[in-house]
Amino acid sequence: MECITWFAPILPGKLDEWKALDEEMKGPRREEHARSRERMGVTREVASLMQTPGGDFVCLFHEADDLAKAFRTLATSEDPFDVWFRERLVSLHGLTAEMLQGPPPAKVYFDYRADG
Repeated sequence: MECITWFAPILPGKLDEWKALDEEMKGPRREEHARSRERMGVTREVASLMQTPGGDFVCLFHEADDLAKAFRTLATSEDPFDVWFRERLVSLHGLTAEMLQGPPPAKVYFDYRADG
């Protein structure tokens, strides 16, 4: 299993819209979101809000058997939810589908585990 943590900026003036997206994915789009992550092979996803003097960021944790495949799946899927979600990535974070097609958007340098 692979895991990664990464950050994406929440563009200026978009915090309330980001919070609304979060609520939508936990509420009326919960099942669509779950199906999307199943297609991607994502077994865990955590999104946290980090507010700093340099701006607001979403802090993300993703876990999957193949993270590169997971991100490529999201970047290329024609499923209506995935298309809708990618549009939100552009408008809220400035992230494009092209940015997700390569390796995961961050590189792991250190991964401590108590079990070895």
